[in-house]
Amino acid sequence: MVLILTVLEIVAPVGLLGAIGYLWVKTGHEYRMEFITRLSMTLSVPALIFTALMKTELDPAALTAVSLAAVAAYGALTLLLWGVVKGLGLDRRTYLGPLIFGNTGNVGLPLAMFAFGEAGLGYAVVIFAVMMVWSFTFGIWLVSGGGSALRIVKEPAMGATLLGALFLWQGWQTPDWLTNALTLLGQIAIPMMLITLGVAVARLTPGRLGRALWLSLMRGGLTVAVAVAVGRFFALDPVAFAVLVVQISTPVAVTSYMLAEKYGADADAVAGLVIASTLLAIITLPLTLGFLI
Repeated sequence: MVLILTVLEIVAPVGLLGAIGYLWVKTGHEYRMEFITRLSMTLSVPALIFTALMKTELDPAALTAVSLAAVAAYGALTLLLWGVVKGLGLDRRTYLGPLIFGNTGNVGLPLAMFAFGEAGLGYAVVIFAVMMVWSFTFGIWLVSGGGSALRIVKEPAMGATLLGALFLWQGWQTPDWLTNALTLLGQIAIPMMLITLGVAVARLTPGRLGRALWLSLMRGGLTVAVAVAVGRFFALDPVAFAVLVVQISTPVAVTSYMLAEKYGADADAVAGLVIASTLLAIITLPLTLGFLI
């Protein structure tokens, strides 16, 4: 009973804020997705990442181990899911990216923070950065048929990650007044991302939900298995191991739908994956957390 209550305390805030976004749109209120997304990804998320890395008391060697584990996990998932998509005869441009990339920002960051505190958030930020690099290079190349590695350099979140890592490595700190301002700015990131996730789900038009459901089930099992295997291989400490499993197994990212729509892949099929995996996550993520805590 204590474990169940603990898990509920972790996932309830995530679900409640997502539900607020969903109901906000369904009751006819305006929500300017483009503005909120730009504000979040340009200012609040970079501030959150920078301050989380700068203020973390984690051993830089432990963060390096998590970074390598995340690279290995996404590499293994890419190879395995490429084979699955090819074997099932699915359109690679439509299905491969969404199956690889989870919602490590909107869902993973708050879950890591609520479940494992500041240490969990520090690890989650590193995994989020690895996912961003792979998503904005390989992911865009996959869905668009082209792309440039320079794109990731232009992302404020990537710059914040590198700067935060430098401050962590050198032991530097910004002045208190600037740290407080950046902390306040970063604190709006998680609620905004969760509400925006609910808004995005409310606005999606899903297609082929039957296929999306069993693909999401397959993906869920595969992501957990890969994350557990990689985490054991790198001998991560318990918190780092748990955060890796949670981050890698988060539901399909909403950004996958946006990319599919932008580059002419089957956006309705991707929307189906987003909705199916997000609904399944209501069950699977609490079970995963119960196993890890």
